[in-house]
Parts: sequence; structure tokens; C-alpha cells
Amino acid sequence: MLPKNILVVCLAISLQSQAQINPSKIDIIRDKYGVPHIFGKTDPEVAYGLAWAHAEDDFETIQQSLMAGKAMLAQYQGKKGASIDYIVHLLRIPELVEERYETDLAPDFKKLLEGYSAGLNAYAAKHPKEVLLKKIFPVTPKDMVQYSVLQLCVLSGADKALAAIFGGTVPLLENYKTQGSNAFAFNSNKTTDGKVYLAINAHQPLEGPVAFYEAHLSSEEGWNILGANFPGAPSILHGVNEHLGWAHTVNDPDKLDVYQLEINQDKKTQYKFDGKWETLEEKVAPLKVKIAGLKINIKKKAYWSKYGPTIITDRGTFSIRMPAQMDIRGLEQWYRFNKAKNFTEFKAALNMKAIPGYNIVYADKYDTIYYISNGRIPVRDKNYNWKITLPGNTSATLWNQLHPIDALPQVLQPKSGFVYNTNHSPFHSTEGSENPRVTDITMGYETLENNRSKRFEEMLKPLNKVNYEDFKRIKFSRQFPSNFYFPYTIDTLFLLDETKYTDIADLISNLKTWDKIGNAESVGAGTFFMVTHTVYDNRALYLKQKTITENQAVEILRAAKNKMLTSFNRTNLQLGDIQKLVRGNMVLPLPGLPDVLAPMYSIPYKDGMYKGNQGDAYIELVRFTKDGPIIESLNVYGASARKNSPHYTDQMDMYVKQQTKTMTLNKATVYQQAVKKYNPL
Repeated sequence: MLPKNILVVCLAISLQSQAQINPSKIDIIRDKYGVPHIFGKTDPEVAYGLAWAHAEDDFETIQQSLMAGKAMLAQYQGKKGASIDYIVHLLRIPELVEERYETDLAPDFKKLLEGYSAGLNAYAAKHPKEVLLKKIFPVTPKDMVQYSVLQLCVLSGADKALAAIFGGTVPLLENYKTQGSNAFAFNSNKTTDGKVYLAINAHQPLEGPVAFYEAHLSSEEGWNILGANFPGAPSILHGVNEHLGWAHTVNDPDKLDVYQLEINQDKKTQYKFDGKWETLEEKVAPLKVKIAGLKINIKKKAYWSKYGPTIITDRGTFSIRMPAQMDIRGLEQWYRFNKAKNFTEFKAALNMKAIPGYNIVYADKYDTIYYISNGRIPVRDKNYNWKITLPGNTSATLWNQLHPIDALPQVLQPKSGFVYNTNHSPFHSTEGSENPRVTDITMGYETLENNRSKRFEEMLKPLNKVNYEDFKRIKFSRQFPSNFYFPYTIDTLFLLDETKYTDIADLISNLKTWDKIGNAESVGAGTFFMVTHTVYDNRALYLKQKTITENQAVEILRAAKNKMLTSFNRTNLQLGDIQKLVRGNMVLPLPGLPDVLAPMYSIPYKDGMYKGNQGDAYIELVRFTKDGPIIESLNVYGASARKNSPHYTDQMDMYVKQQTKTMTLNKATVYQQAVKKYNPL
């Protein structure tokens, strides 16, 4: 239990907020799937209700997220959390938020943050036994902003860059690749019924701090939206309101730069900049680490140069610089997206330039579709190669300006009638000459395609017009394109001669007869699954070679066969025999393979089996009519992360069968269909 004084503080915070927010006036409606529909008079009231409802479903993850933002994760997780706490101090996130909070955030958004944090504090005070670390509370709005900045810095590659520096390998920034998300939209030029279609389909981890939570938020101040957010977010991150919707996929422009400083050999804390010696700023990062039940105070130095956070290593001294670390308004920008009523208002919110990355696919009831590879992209000196480690001794590499939004790759209302992104090149976002072009190579935009982009094109090509069933068929496709499109050629695996390699003839045959569809009952998909996990172990070599040789293909298949026989004593394994969707006591055969449109990525589970851990996560399919959106959605497991909840696993069977649930923004319908109605008290 919380000590009495801490409990009193939490209650005081809650009661103070209730002078303006009356929880008895906030309705939380749970539908038959447990999804919360939150109604209040004001936006802060709705945010209060969102915090309470999300805490009911996953208070543990929300708390761990806040611990990370407050640099307190090591107090709970021990050494495992210490690196994150150090990054928070190294990046000076608390100082940034403290400096900018009052001046940079709009008053109405600060009230929203206050409402959300009050909801969390009230829940903690009401449920003290669920509090993981008493020092988290009371949560403040600044705590929430700190965590959001940390998240966006990680999105920009800060954790990977720092790990590479500490590990002795400074990365090429172009090598940061994600495992995916899909987003696409069709306007009336491309649909048979004249409606506008939008597919929101993030491929996130299935659980944890960046797993999506579904909610419907509705106030009397013009906020009415259904979609998904992350733990600790006070609004929807992508979804649909009465007028419009948008979807995100992760993009990969150059969001972070690494510099090697020229150090004074006589004084290791001095570096040369424009011909003069400058001194590194030095601060102590106070870390509290739980070790063997004790909290040990550790003081670790954190350095800062003109470029930004700085690391001293045996190989040299390096700084990193990223736009994500220079703005605290990311959450506010998403809130503005939530409240937009048309493309003009959405574009105005986009021009805030606070979110450092993400592709955006937009659609609305006015028959508008739009795509942009969004980001905070620096204006860089073209005389330097920004894909490698940069010289940290000159103001020529010290960028301070960002490209305007209109300079980024984007397409508005193409004649083709569609826009799409599957984490591939933004220069292939629609058809032919209508694709965007950017001449500034320092932006570092990706130019690669992937299996999902190729399969999307392949499925769309024969369709003059798209009906809704076509739309769903594209989204739920588990088939690879006619020709694989991996970073290295794998065709050799499918060309081996069974008569030459009789010991693996069965696996060769399985691959040759496979239809390239990742269905759970497919033996070919089962073989390919085992092959891909074997290939992954040596991916660095194959990337360097750009292909898999015949001898390597044979070795891969022999290794895969050995794994099959060792764990299952047979090789005619269906994909569903190997790959499972697991939560609690429910274990289901799981379809899906890496980089298909309905993908799945897995980690070892038990007895040679694997369990899905990332892939086709939150799905929202929208048809816009003049009267508003028609919505279907699906989450992986269910609405709650609580093991004792009936909604812990109730969407799992729907998920593997690719079924959806009907959702609505209509208040009367929500109340009529309510399974549970209550106030956050």
C-alpha cells in the first residue's frame, strides 16, 4: 500500500482537478468487446476518463512508460532500466520540458494534460495496491511530455545510435529499418461505390509500451474520434473522427546525425570547433538502481557539445543531433489532428512540425486523399555525406533549420485515386508521374521497395475500380508478390534440385509447390517460416553478398530440417504447428509471415514453437460517406491487458480469422448498445 502521506497527495491532486472536472459527469461506456467510449462535456474531462479507462485495462504498462520518462525505470527494473534512465539525462529531456512547457504548449492542451494526469492520479489513489513505484505519483503534465519526447527520440534512432557508439560501431543511419505498417486510401475516382476508403494498419509490438490501445473519445467541444493510442497518450494517435481520418507508418529519412569530435589530446574535455577549443559541458546523471532489493545511487557523467549529447569512448568522442530532441509539442500536434474538421485544418496542424517522423495517409468525407512522408528534417550542407559519421569540428555541419512541410515528399488528390505506404520509398506513393520527387539528397529518404509495396501494386494493377471487398482483400493478404523483394536474393532456396540433395528433398519440394501464402494450414509456409528464422541468423553475411549461394541454401535447409526433427520429429509441419498466438491460457495457430500485407514476426516460445510478438496490430477500416464514416476495427488480443478480464483474449479468434467488429461514433448508438456504463469514481 502507498504510505498515507503519498496517498493524501494523490487525493489532493485529484480533488484539486475536480474543482473543474467532476468525474460524476464523465461517462465511460464499455461495448461488448470492452472498448471504452468516453463522453464528457469538455476535452479535459474526456482525457480524465481516458486515463481512468486505460488504467483499468493496463495500469502496469502506463506506469512503466511514465517511469521511463521520469528516469525512474531502474528503480523498478534494476539494471535493465538503467540505460533508459541514463538516456533521459543524457538527452536533457527534463531540462527541455522544464524550459519549454509554459511557453511552447497552448493553454487548451495544457488543460488536456492536466485532465489526463488528474485521471491517473485519481486511479492510483483509488487503487494503491496496483501502484508499482510510489514515487511515480502524483503524475504531472510535464511527466507525460517527458515520456513523449523520449518516445519520439527513440523513434528517431537515439537508442540505436547510442548503443552503437558505446558498442564501438557507429552506424550508417540508412541501416535503420523497421518491420512495418500499412496505410492506404482510395477516393471516389478509384472506388465502385463512390465512397472514400481508408486503411489504418499499424504493425507494432503486440504488447508493451508501444502496443496500441483502442478508445472512442467524445466531448461537447467538437472532439469525437475512434482510434488507437499508446499508454500515457492523452488523445488518439491515429484514427477517424466524424469528418476525416489518418493512418501512420514509420518512415526512414535521416532523422539523426552522428559526429566525431576533434579532441585536445592534452585535455580530453576540450574539442575544436571552427578553429577554437571549446569545453564540453559536464553534468552528473543521478541514477537509482534496484539491486538485490536495495536501491543503489549511481552517478554517471553526461556530456554536451554544441552538437548535443556527447559520449566519450576509447575510440573517440561522439555527439548526436536530432530534431526530435528540440521540440516538446508532439502530443499537442496529435491532439490538433484529432480536432481537425477538414483538410485545411489538418494541414494547419501538420505545419506545427512537432512530430519528427511517420508517414501519414489521410482521407476525409469530402473525397480528399493525401500522403506525406512527414518529419522534422534538417536543412543540411550538401557538401557533406550525411549518411556517415560527420566531422564535429565545424559550424558547417551544425544545422539549425528545418525544411518546411511543403518541401517534403507528398501527394494531394492524385488522378489515380489512391495513395499508399508500406514503409517503402515515399517516391512510389501513387501512380506514375504523380509520385513526389525530392532533389535534396541530404534528407536521406529511403528509396527501397519491399514485399508489401510490390504485393499492393500487384493486387491493385488489374483493378480499374476497387470495391470494398477488394479493399479488404488487399489489406488482409498473406501472399508474397510473384517475385520476392527482400534486401538480398533468396531465389536459390526455391531452385535447388531434389535429386542432387536427397536428404532435404522434402523441404525443397515443400518450397517449390508452395503458393507463397502464409496460411496457418500451409506446409509450404511452415517450411518457409523455419527457413526464414535460419536465414535471419546470418543476415549480415547475406546482406553483404546481396544473395544466398547454392551451398548456403543447402546449409540453411539442412539446419531448418534439423530444427524440425529435433523439436517436432517430422518435417511436414504446417505454419500453425510452429507459430502461435499466445496470451494467458489461450494458444491459437497463427498465420502470417514477415513482410506480407498481413504480417507476423515471432520469437521462440517453447518446444520448438514460436509466438507472435509483432505484426498486424491495430486495424481500422473506414468508408467515408457524406453522412460520416462506417467503421470496422480489430485488435490483436482484446481491449484489456488484465488476465482476469473477459476482454483479455476475446478478439484473438477474430484476429486469426481476419474478422472485424463494427464500431460507431454515434453517441445514441453507443449508449443503446452499452454493456456497462459508469463514472470514473
